[in-house]
Amino acid sequence: MPRKTDARARAIATAERLFRIQGYTATGLTQIIEESGAPKGSFYFHFPRGKAQLAEEAIDHYVAGRIAVLRNISADTTGDALKFVQQLFSAFAAEMVASDFQYGCLMQNLANELPALDAELTKRVARGFVDSTEIVAEHFRGCGFAPARASSTAAALVAALEGARTIARLERTPAVFEALADVSCQSCLSPK
Repeated sequence: MPRKTDARARAIATAERLFRIQGYTATGLTQIIEESGAPKGSFYFHFPRGKAQLAEEAIDHYVAGRIAVLRNISADTTGDALKFVQQLFSAFAAEMVASDFQYGCLMQNLANELPALDAELTKRVARGFVDSTEIVAEHFRGCGFAPARASSTAAALVAALEGARTIARLERTPAVFEALADVSCQSCLSPK
């Protein structure tokens, strides 16, 4: 009976972590294989197209996790736009603190590098942003925002969260998340 291993899952998790910390081009296959502990032969068995295929799977895994977080926060704050915004910024800030300000957004890191490198991966990253933003817009529509306002507020909020990650990494403090939460909550209270 063949032995089951978790080499594939470890490779995906390792690639996701490294892409979040150092980006796509700075992360080599040798580093991923060594840090995941996956045998080289099993790596190519699981990812015959190499790094690009591994990146696709890492993006999918990351986006699924991000969507789960957004959906959980939305479910916990049904009908309450202000609480939703506060919890979003709080969750992203907590993740940054927990990673000792090492983890950027995998999608943002790859979006900054990939357009010139790989059109298919770029499309996958773009789809991740679209899907994430739609969940945020859906929450705002559920709070009574008009569709156009829900979409524009969601787009601005996602952009603010991504920018906040970059600043928090540089400054090594979650203060920017608190400032943006305050400003975003004021915007949610403004007349429609």
